[in-house]
Amino acid sequence: MELFRTSGVCARGIELEVENGIVKDIKFVGGCSGNTQGIASLVKGMNVEEVKRRLRGIRCGAKSTSCPDQLAQILENNF
Repeated sequence: MELFRTSGVCARGIELEVENGIVKDIKFVGGCSGNTQGIASLVKGMNVEEVKRRLRGIRCGAKSTSCPDQLAQILENNF
């Protein structure tokens, strides 16, 4: 798995493995444990394009981003 740094959220990073356009493994480093475990469980096995489509633009309170949005941005920029 490769570690990608996040910005503007509680999670410090996202460890991610993508193979043939599918999210194979994912783990958030830091952040709200229950929420990040839930996100990871839901997107594991999903097509990268579907994950980006569903999570892009989600905000956390007054922040301009969120952990799900950071995941979408990482996928957009790297896969």
